[in-house]
Amino acid sequence: MASAAPIGKALEEAICSICLDYLTEPVTIDCGHNFCRACITQYCEQRGTGSRTKFPCPQCRAPFQKGTFQPNRQLANIVENITQVRLKPEKAQKKNLCEIHGEKLQLFCEEDGETICMVCRESRAHRTHAVFPVEEAVQDYKVKLREALGPLRKELQETLELTLKEKAISMEWQEKVENQRWLITHEFKKLHLFLSEEEQLLQQRLAEEERVAVQRLQANITTLSKQSSALQRLITEVEEKCRQPAAELLKDVKSTLSRSNNMKLQKPESISPALKNVYKICLDMREMLERFTMDVTLDPETANPWLVLSEDQKSVKPRIRKQCLPNSPERFDTMPSVLGAEGLTGGRYYWEVEVGDKIYWILGVCRESVSRKGEVRASPANGYWAMRLWDGKYEACTWPSISLPVSVRPSRVGIFLDYGGGEVSFYNVTDRSHLFTFTDTFSGMLRPYFYPGYNAGGKNAAPLIICSVPDQTRGNLCPIQ
Repeated sequence: MASAAPIGKALEEAICSICLDYLTEPVTIDCGHNFCRACITQYCEQRGTGSRTKFPCPQCRAPFQKGTFQPNRQLANIVENITQVRLKPEKAQKKNLCEIHGEKLQLFCEEDGETICMVCRESRAHRTHAVFPVEEAVQDYKVKLREALGPLRKELQETLELTLKEKAISMEWQEKVENQRWLITHEFKKLHLFLSEEEQLLQQRLAEEERVAVQRLQANITTLSKQSSALQRLITEVEEKCRQPAAELLKDVKSTLSRSNNMKLQKPESISPALKNVYKICLDMREMLERFTMDVTLDPETANPWLVLSEDQKSVKPRIRKQCLPNSPERFDTMPSVLGAEGLTGGRYYWEVEVGDKIYWILGVCRESVSRKGEVRASPANGYWAMRLWDGKYEACTWPSISLPVSVRPSRVGIFLDYGGGEVSFYNVTDRSHLFTFTDTFSGMLRPYFYPGYNAGGKNAAPLIICSVPDQTRGNLCPIQ
């Protein structure tokens, strides 16, 4: 009994996984697997024409080079020895005799699914049944078994791919959880409005969603793994069945085929990697607004000639015609932009801008020293920390730009500058959500920045309006992801 496993392994190595028979002229390919020379050559011819020289291994899918087959003479000798041992006449004869009549089992009863002798054929039990020679039945069922292997292997491959996909979703989900956890803590610290009970509640909800989602994902992975194991076992059983002698091959072959045909992949329930929109950090902005709100006005000396400012210098909109204005060093000559009149050096500042239904705009802060002549891309590298609405997309003005997920279109945007902390944050006042935060190190004077865009045939004619924030303290701003 101690030698059963090595013998089984040797027999397995002596079988070609393409023809499922003993290896003939065995050759080894790049990945180390062995095949009949004729089988692997035909495999390559069926899968490639022209200049293609690399193919996937039939067993492990690793690529191998056509024409680099190495003859395996040692394995050829082993196969020859195994064949001689396995086909001793006296053993084969005993296995191929009818247990009832002692006659040779030459026929296969299709209805009963068993091999019978000539005497059995004339008995009442089989006289009316369809009966075929064993050799003919073996060939027919070998074809059916081989046909069954294709779908089984395909199901296994799909199962393995789905398992990898579920694992990737699980990892992505975990990363999102960690990012969300960091955001929760960071926003509380940055705004100095620690609400410990609220934070704990949010963390519990996040942990619960994490637990439920990860549990479901793990259950999916476990289910797929079980299906993979079942498919692998069935494939092994079918492959072993194909290698069995006629009598053993035909025994219960219908059952094997039935289970092969009924083995279908049960796809797991799809789980989105997106987090539910339940993580509201409801921070009361009233205190922050009272402490940090600044009264921003527009500087007409910086306004592009295509813009018109209101008398109170609280709103700006595109003109239909260009004004004739002095081209001073302070004025934007190409970009339809204007700066706030107030210089920002140190401290914290907050203001809000009504954007309404405009289709183009840019808001934020910039260095006092930014170039105001010609086209300049708004980005931190050029001295701008801003966000924009452009071609229907909300983006952070970086290079390349960062797309911002916005579930509710903001009609009003809040800008918060923490000069010493090195942060510029943007908020959607409409649904009280956090949009984006730049982190940087500031030096020198900064100015509020406004880009209302061009008129665009009246489609973008609405103004940007600097709001009176204290009048809006009836609501809360809640950073949401």
